[in-house]
Amino acid sequence: MTVTFDALLQPTEHRLLVEAPLRPVQGTRFQPTGFPDLGAAVFDAPDGRRLLVESAQSMANRLENVCWNSATQELVPELAGIAYVRVERPDGTYLTSSITEAHRLNSPYILEGKKSTLLEALKKETEGMDEGNIDRRRLARIVFGYDAFSLLHGLFLAKGELAGGRLRIERALSSFIEASQVQVAASGGVKNDHVDPSGDAKKGFGNVPFQRDEYTAAEIVAYFSLDLAEIRAYGLPDPATRLLVALALYKITAFLERPMRLRTACDLEPAAPAVIKRPNGFVLPSFSELQKAIPAWIAECKDLFRGEGGINRVTYQKA
Repeated sequence: MTVTFDALLQPTEHRLLVEAPLRPVQGTRFQPTGFPDLGAAVFDAPDGRRLLVESAQSMANRLENVCWNSATQELVPELAGIAYVRVERPDGTYLTSSITEAHRLNSPYILEGKKSTLLEALKKETEGMDEGNIDRRRLARIVFGYDAFSLLHGLFLAKGELAGGRLRIERALSSFIEASQVQVAASGGVKNDHVDPSGDAKKGFGNVPFQRDEYTAAEIVAYFSLDLAEIRAYGLPDPATRLLVALALYKITAFLERPMRLRTACDLEPAAPAVIKRPNGFVLPSFSELQKAIPAWIAECKDLFRGEGGINRVTYQKA
């Protein structure tokens, strides 16, 4: 089957909106994400009490993780050739990358090293952007060459040496998971110390009771939004625009078609096929179809990527 998503490339289409119903793999309880000094994010909506199961920040990390082989510390084979920054120690061993770093190209391991060659390169390429409006098309082309993934997941180059710290790219691919009509499933337990039950708990001894809150819900849904208008506004050559859209579809389908064990007690699976809310009539390709088709689209963009085979190597050494 030929993979086609021409409908997403039309100037009349501004968003791809996908909603995927989920359910726990076993039972009805699940553990949502938690926040310091807040706990689970429960809120009231017009249709009842809702719960944020997975935040946009966490989902961005998960969508990036589907592209990375943590065993070999490389891109998965079908994505080889897409530009990213690989950070190595002085002895040449792998340290981290722009794909796995929280702030992507703005990672201190990329820009704050004793001798950051990438920082110097970005200074030269963004020269003239210190005053006036940022040329977003020029910025997008620069970023695409060093780390194409940042054009999907967003970037803020906050260093003053780079256009006064004003270089920003909004997230084009967003996602979160919400549950509706939620109820608390309270439970708990005891950490037993069979040697000395009355020992000092502050030092890890003794019996320590604890409370645990999980949740049940009438419905759990993963939401995905791809800002097609933003991607077109980058003004990249057609092959690059097509690749970014294909890469977003790859990430969405990879997440939905693989095991979704988000936490110890949050193991989810699709409850029904994903629903396309916009554009009307669009059919989401399968992950396997995209997996087979994407290498050819990467090859069409090879002249736009920097580095050797798309890999921009940086050596990190503490200043």
